Amino acid sequence: MKTTGIHHVAIICSNYEQAKKFYVEVLGFSIIQETFRAHRNSYKLDLRVGENSQIELFSFPTPPERASQPEACGLRHLAFEVDDIEQTVLDLIAKGVEVENIRIDEMTGRKFTFFKDPDFLPLEIYER
Repeated sequence: MKTTGIHHVAIICSNYEQAKKFYVEVLGFSIIQETFRAHRNSYKLDLRVGENSQIELFSFPTPPERASQPEACGLRHLAFEVDDIEQTVLDLIAKGVEVENIRIDEMTGRKFTFFKDPDFLPLEIYER
C-alpha cells in the first residue's frame, strides 16, 4: 500500500453543537461541508485541518461512551502539529481549554502536551 498521508480522522460526538463550536471556534478548523443525514438523525461535519487533512465530526442520537482513556483498545489520541507550542497553549487557555503541562518527548526531544475535547477525547499538540 503506497499512501500519501492521512486523509481524515472520524470522531463521533455526544453533543453536536458543543463539539462543532469547540472544533470550529476554539481550535479554528474551517468547515468544508456540513450535512444532515435525516435517515440517521445525524450530522456529518467535514473540517479542514492544516493543508491536507480533515476531521469528520459525526453526531448520532445515543452513541455509547468511550470504554476508558487513553489506554482503551483503539485510537489512543489525535495529535496536531504546531510551530509554537507555548503560544498554542496560551491561545487554548484563553479560550477556556484546560491544558496539561508541556512535556518533552524523550525519544525526539520535541515538546508536546494534551487537552480534551467536549467528550473527553484526548487531543495532543506536538511541536514541529
